[in-house]
Amino acid sequence: MAQVFERGGAIEVAIARPGKGAESRDASDLIWRLHVLELREDDVLVESPATVGMPIQLHDGVSLVGVISLGQNRWTFRTRKIGDVPGKEGRVLRLELPSTVERCLRRHPRLELGGLTPPEIDVFPLLDPASVHDAQVAYDAVAREYLEHGTIGAEPTRRPQVGPPVKAELMNMATGGVGLRVDHTAAPVFARHRTFWLRIPLGASMPVPIVVAAKLAHSRLDSSQRTYVGLGFDFSFHPAHADTLARQLARYSQARQAEQSSQRPA
Repeated sequence: MAQVFERGGAIEVAIARPGKGAESRDASDLIWRLHVLELREDDVLVESPATVGMPIQLHDGVSLVGVISLGQNRWTFRTRKIGDVPGKEGRVLRLELPSTVERCLRRHPRLELGGLTPPEIDVFPLLDPASVHDAQVAYDAVAREYLEHGTIGAEPTRRPQVGPPVKAELMNMATGGVGLRVDHTAAPVFARHRTFWLRIPLGASMPVPIVVAAKLAHSRLDSSQRTYVGLGFDFSFHPAHADTLARQLARYSQARQAEQSSQRPA
């Protein structure tokens, strides 16, 4: 943790699952990338998770799984949110300083992330950006119906003009975009295209898939020949979608925390 702070780096955190049976019900762990702001004797201050400027609320006491990445190596740890304190740009999180960390096994995908399961998403190369608007409006209507009334409607058949999709793992999410990991068979699509349409299923905690346009920001190749890609959200085709996206992610986080709370001893 000290090395991450000294380098001005970030940690990745996800809401911990409440019990052994949770994975079969909802197999997606949304992982937030949070910058480390201050390292203290008993706690660590990190930025609050947020999407397009809207904070994602984490309750005091919520259990979290954290991942530290340094070069090609990863470590995992358990922590919990202690509270909030004022920061330069709003409230920041106080997390319990972990007493131990465990080395992740790089050769096993889940163990490399401390047992977390990142969502597998569809990435479509966007062939005609102008075609995003109508498709996004159709998806937003289904998402709002669920958010406001709890009704899960059929997924719209309308899509933008896109090419064949590739599969990617959603490794982390930040306020303005996502980090993906793809294997060598899918990597060439990111060399040929710069704008994409993402479909992100988050399981039972958010039964309406998230869809969003995004632009390529950067990519790199690791020693295992896997490509890591950074994409920035692009709401220029339908600005109102930013609010829908933020509400979907907030609802997902609320559902995961409620599931954890329901499993705690009375």
